[in-house]
Amino acid sequence: MNKLTLTAALLASAAFASAAAACETTLRSSDTHPEGYPTVVAVEKMGEILKDSTDSSLCVEVFHSAQLGQEKDTIEQTQFGVIDLNRVSLGPFNNIIPETQIPSLPYIFRSVEHMHKVMDGPVGQQILDAFAAHDLIGLAFYDGGSRSFYNSEKPIQSMEDLAGMKFRVMQSDLFVDMVSALGANATPMPYGEVYSSIQTGVIDGAENNWPSYESSGHFEVAKYYTLDQHLIVPEVLVMSKKTWDSLSEDQQEAVRAAARASVPVMRDLWAEREKASEAKIVAAGVEVITDIDKTPFIEAMVPVYQKYVTTDTLKDLVTRIQATE
Repeated sequence: MNKLTLTAALLASAAFASAAAACETTLRSSDTHPEGYPTVVAVEKMGEILKDSTDSSLCVEVFHSAQLGQEKDTIEQTQFGVIDLNRVSLGPFNNIIPETQIPSLPYIFRSVEHMHKVMDGPVGQQILDAFAAHDLIGLAFYDGGSRSFYNSEKPIQSMEDLAGMKFRVMQSDLFVDMVSALGANATPMPYGEVYSSIQTGVIDGAENNWPSYESSGHFEVAKYYTLDQHLIVPEVLVMSKKTWDSLSEDQQEAVRAAARASVPVMRDLWAEREKASEAKIVAAGVEVITDIDKTPFIEAMVPVYQKYVTTDTLKDLVTRIQATE
């Protein structure tokens, strides 16, 4: 580290220490995404709102880029109260909280707008409420974009093209079953291991949204992106119940209000980021496959729904989502 870099780091550290000292309590928030990513910026904005609304009794420090660990590890740390806030994908919760499986189902949402309407309403609140039984408080849903398959081997235009290929999925049984139902092989794997695994041939590809595909650099090693949009899965901002219980009622309401206020910030940034990421990826020479008949893909999901939508509560959530205009 040269002298200028060291000086900048020391100044930044001193600035944060000064800001933290001005707050009575600084909440530690985790995110696996990099600095500047819409979810990271949204939680930083939440922190600004919270500091103002609580007269500096509560502040937020965001640890981006998986500084506190990958999602599975940070979920456990949040449950134990080591981490106070956590922006996490819904996938890792699927094996823990059954209600989170419903918005994670393939083709459950007709569009991003449909997803917003559902998750901002009573269905979304019911799913957030389900976190409390697992030592977490669900605060808000962020956008996770529409997820599509990408790989290093060939263009994928049909289910036949997927046969036998190896794709990374989040550590979720539902995601494993979804890929298996399409005739491919699912490999659960932490997000941080995907780039090298594609590069070395451990897997053929993965599935994700435009910004994640771009910011992770996966487009550099997987040059075929098939816009099948099999999932439109929201992401969730949660708080440790242990931390939550340590707050006053006024502070709890301030946290909820600040989290809600961060949602439109995230969505606006997300829309801009999607356009910019897509443009960068296309400019890099990635082959984007859009000519796909989704009907066979949707029909292949019938056994997935049958396996996971088993209780009256879950069936009711599906019915209400499908009925939402």
